[in-house]
Amino acid sequence: MLKYWAIIFILFSIIPLTAQEEFFVPTTQNPKPSIEIKRAQSPIILDGNIDEASWNLGKGASDFHQYFPTDTTEASAKTLIYFTYDEDFLYVAAKCYSKGSDFMVPSLRRDYRFNDSDNISFLFDTYNDKTNAFVFGINALGVRREALISGGGRNRGAWNESWDNKWEGVSKIHNNYWACEIAIPFNTIRFKEGSDSWRFNSYRMDIQMNEISTWVSMPRNNIVMDLGFMSELKWDEPLQSRGKNISLIPYVTASSTRDFEDIDQTSPVQKFNIGGDAKVALSSSLNLDLTFNPDFSQVEVDQQVTNLDRFEIFFPERRQFFLENSDLFGSFGVGRVNPFFSRRIGVAVDTSTGGNIQNAILYGARVSGKLNNRTRVGLLNMQTASDQQNDLPSFNYTVAALERTVFGRSNIAFLFVNKQALNQANFGETYDTYNRVAGIEYRLASNDNKWSGKTAYHRALTQTEEKDKYFHMAQIQYNVRSFRLEWAHVITGNGFDAQVGFVPRKDIALFSPEAELKFYPKADFITEHSIGFDTRWIYKIGSDDNEVLQDFGLADQNTEVEWRINFSNFYRLNFFVNRNRILLLSDFDPTRLQDEDIFLPAGNVYKYIDYGFSFNTDQRKAFQVSLSPTFGGFYNGKRIGVNTNIRYRIQPYGSIALSANYNKITLAAPFVPTNLWLIGPRIDLTFTKKLFLTTFIQYNNQQDNLNINARFQWRFKPVSDFFIVYTNNYITDQFSQFDTRNRAIVAKLTYWLNL
Repeated sequence: MLKYWAIIFILFSIIPLTAQEEFFVPTTQNPKPSIEIKRAQSPIILDGNIDEASWNLGKGASDFHQYFPTDTTEASAKTLIYFTYDEDFLYVAAKCYSKGSDFMVPSLRRDYRFNDSDNISFLFDTYNDKTNAFVFGINALGVRREALISGGGRNRGAWNESWDNKWEGVSKIHNNYWACEIAIPFNTIRFKEGSDSWRFNSYRMDIQMNEISTWVSMPRNNIVMDLGFMSELKWDEPLQSRGKNISLIPYVTASSTRDFEDIDQTSPVQKFNIGGDAKVALSSSLNLDLTFNPDFSQVEVDQQVTNLDRFEIFFPERRQFFLENSDLFGSFGVGRVNPFFSRRIGVAVDTSTGGNIQNAILYGARVSGKLNNRTRVGLLNMQTASDQQNDLPSFNYTVAALERTVFGRSNIAFLFVNKQALNQANFGETYDTYNRVAGIEYRLASNDNKWSGKTAYHRALTQTEEKDKYFHMAQIQYNVRSFRLEWAHVITGNGFDAQVGFVPRKDIALFSPEAELKFYPKADFITEHSIGFDTRWIYKIGSDDNEVLQDFGLADQNTEVEWRINFSNFYRLNFFVNRNRILLLSDFDPTRLQDEDIFLPAGNVYKYIDYGFSFNTDQRKAFQVSLSPTFGGFYNGKRIGVNTNIRYRIQPYGSIALSANYNKITLAAPFVPTNLWLIGPRIDLTFTKKLFLTTFIQYNNQQDNLNINARFQWRFKPVSDFFIVYTNNYITDQFSQFDTRNRAIVAKLTYWLNL
């Protein structure tokens, strides 16, 4: 068996390396002339007029190409981009023409969605590595967004809009066009000192013309943020360091909380707290982040989901400290197996109940960035507090990551994770003294953008004598305009105990071929449709001593066929059919609401087919609807499910939305037919560009819980905020009479100070 896995690993590791001549041929995209940026001769005033002479010193960008609804013509409306700079700022301006002045901006909230409004985005690959980039965007009313792109921007998971930083921007609506001027501090972005060129691209949404356009032409089988399609931004002199770059971000919080399910807590608990972060530029490309007694009370609650699966559900990281260069640490593995998941830091498992409990973080430090044009490095260290009440020792988390670019856009990466228990002698023996993971990955990205993939091997280093402490995966994809082919396999040993990772399922080998045919009809109302086929076989390796299935027996098999249709008015329609075969390896109640002695027993095989569709209306409109019904079999019974979202937008002051997820599950006796509801309105108000109020209500009968979360935010200065967050949870079972579970109100003040 060991030889078998070794052959698979070697095969999928050498495929990319044995075809470098084919994979890394020069790109055939239409070349764009270089942009020439020159130092400003007079001050730039951000007012949306673009009337300073310095804007015309260099050579800007124009002649955009249409990306949607077709990708074979020039853009219908003209876009002009200008550049200049001074000692402290990079300045960018744009004139965005259209057929009228009826520009759409649905909300004044920062970090808007691209398809919602008339807006333009600027992408800067400051290291010319075709892998990472900074994005700055602005819409017709001057609402801004910023993001980080990783992994070459080849999929939507490469976009990180949670990154936040200081920069300025102003827009102004003129006759038949809107204009913007932005100022990006050199201290905000990372770049190599002495460099004389960056890679650049821009893309724009024009609501009136129903058009998405890009400066560098790209085919529709790639997404607009793909970093394989960029041109050159040439500086008139090499860039130099801007001197010291230190930012302090202190915070102060006051809170009142009460846990009504704790009979010993008879009154609210008041707390006052201080702490903060610091950012120190070790060089123009390497940054040191520090945090002391961090507080994350401003983070929005996770949107709940109805869990009908047997395994843990993934919720993304939202905490600001972990976000910059987060791909350097978190892009290892695949979605089903992630060797490092930063959300595990500050959370521990209560060994008596199996539930998660908070493990307060005392301090942390992170060094991340570029050593040179080809090498990125990251080192993270966090220290948590001990907790006598929960018999929880303090833990130290250390994570080291190294990434080296090879063969143009590909890279090889290394990871080491260490979770170390401290002063454990003063606590019980329910926690391991240490838990470590080490691994290596090769990530393929061809210059012609046709080939992509990765292969990886990680190993857990633990105190136990468990067998099969490894995780291996390989994936390769060939993507051209008319079709896409993919092969992937994931092998996770039963001993791969990555406690600071996300590993919902172990002791399995998964094999998954996938194919997609893509069509671009000339009809006016359909811009694209595709037929996709995806199948997955999951085998049990046999190291977990589960006697239900013999070693390397087939546990699960799933086949999905999907037809996706995109319309010229931005409507989307998908049809799908799934064929499922599931062998339960343990007893399971998919409703999670039956009596304890009612479950689907381990050892049974369930075969069923389910089908459905999803439909989305144009999200640019004031009234938007998405609908996703599912029908058919479900284990030994049937399921009818509907997931819908209805949103009404009051431009530009916010929106009111209602989300609902309903599942009617009817299984064979003795199961009681079950109706699962997850429903909740969301009210998002943007009074100005600085004042926001979000109210989020979630009723979940699977958890017998009603959650109310309201967050008021006043951004009184760039990246400086005052928050008031109110949260209340109620018990909703039939005997509770909506008794309160817990309640909290938190006030928080943060201030960004540049030294």
